[in-house]
Amino acid sequence: MSAGGYEVEHGIKADEAKPNNDSGRRPDLSTFYSALDQLDDSREARHNPHALPTPADLAALYDMLADAIALMQGSGDTHIEMIDQLRNLANNPPREVHGVPDSFLDALDRVPKKALKKDDQCNICGLPFLDDPYPLVVELPCHPSHRFDLECIRPWLKINTTCPLDRKDLMKKKTPPPPPPDDDEEDWDDQFA
Repeated sequence: MSAGGYEVEHGIKADEAKPNNDSGRRPDLSTFYSALDQLDDSREARHNPHALPTPADLAALYDMLADAIALMQGSGDTHIEMIDQLRNLANNPPREVHGVPDSFLDALDRVPKKALKKDDQCNICGLPFLDDPYPLVVELPCHPSHRFDLECIRPWLKINTTCPLDRKDLMKKKTPPPPPPDDDEEDWDDQFA
């Protein structure tokens, strides 16, 4: 998150902001976001709209996020699959970054503080949500238990369109069920018979 982003996201003044980052488990991702901005897949954002990112640039981006998640993980091994997937993408980078747009992140359901339990924690950093006096927790649409600190899930979703837990594609539109058959037409048909 950019400088001052904590205050903006939480709607508080800078002097009120005291995020609990004393554990050192939430790394500064400003370099990651700078690299991501340079590799933005919206062609209008590039100086040369026909240029694609180089594989080395994409590999570095995936490596940066894998390193950040490994740092957040600490000594545990809860996110080995996420890190392995990012390392695999770094070794075999795609041609372009395929992540969710900011509008998707802005539309994610926010979990109110009163709905959080004391033992609820982020599925990425592992820190309890309520350790932060102003938790900004989002719930992914794939499952109600897939809750994350927005600061933790944002970088993953900026380069992946899948949930890090169940790998469901979050950008696929659900097809609505077909409408029920209209029984009213039979009533009208009987009147004209």
